[in-house]
Amino acid sequence: MDDEMADAVARIEAMGVPPWHALSVESARRVEDDVFTADDRAPVAFVRNLSIPGPRGKIPIRVYRPDVRDAPVVVFYHGGGWTLGTLDSIDGVCRELANRAECVVVSVDYRLAPEHPFPAGVDDAVAALEWTADHAAAFGGDPARLGVAGTSAGGNLAAVTALYAREFGGPTLSHQSLLYPITNHAFDTDSYEENGDGPLLTRADMGWFWNHYLRSPVDGRNPFASPLRARDLADLPPATVVTCGHDPLRDEGIAYAERLVEDGVSVGHDHYPGMAHGFLSLTGEVTAADEAMDAVASSLGFM
Repeated sequence: MDDEMADAVARIEAMGVPPWHALSVESARRVEDDVFTADDRAPVAFVRNLSIPGPRGKIPIRVYRPDVRDAPVVVFYHGGGWTLGTLDSIDGVCRELANRAECVVVSVDYRLAPEHPFPAGVDDAVAALEWTADHAAAFGGDPARLGVAGTSAGGNLAAVTALYAREFGGPTLSHQSLLYPITNHAFDTDSYEENGDGPLLTRADMGWFWNHYLRSPVDGRNPFASPLRARDLADLPPATVVTCGHDPLRDEGIAYAERLVEDGVSVGHDHYPGMAHGFLSLTGEVTAADEAMDAVASSLGFM
């Protein structure tokens, strides 16, 4: 593991955070917010909290826009295994992307499991994309340059939302950025064997997340839960896929990138062998994370 990454892992582990699967959902949510909500927030010219109509009530969103007009627009879905995460816990990443890519970022506070299992999060993710496509110009975005992005479970929702838009005539997407995404309800990869005990994310954690998210194991075979199981991935938007070496999700992210290429989608696959899951939240202390964020921002800036 990269030395700076190892130091960051040691710092987090020294905080005495139990594994996610050893906590109640309520406790895990509090811990996730404490650990990942940044104390120092990079200034962004325009930040606004809004609520938009959703399929089962209002969906909170947070809009970030640097001091530019007619900018690309990225609908962003946070990670947390569909169970954890808030607009605050992903705030630092969204600020970084807005500033570095000079794009509008629309961060989505989709409904969480287990209170709202699959497909509630997907429904909210799609609704937020459709709303953004209709209203992007109102906050300085260019609806003709529209993308989706997300980390981990949010990367899953970004991939699934792109699939949904293709299947059902949704908004035209210019790009999808899938950052160490969950792509398959399976635990049989080499990366699960190698990194099953972590750091930062374990096999048991992923079982806990999937068990909260799915109504039954049958849902795990649905391509809108496991996009790697889609029959074909043709005609999807160009993709950036970020994977990291010390991550149980490494191989399913790589497999999704390879499937996209096989089906004729343009893919930039950036693999960081020395990094662990969640590393893009550590740009202030891990050089490779800072470089990776620049690379993701660059791909968005060319939408």
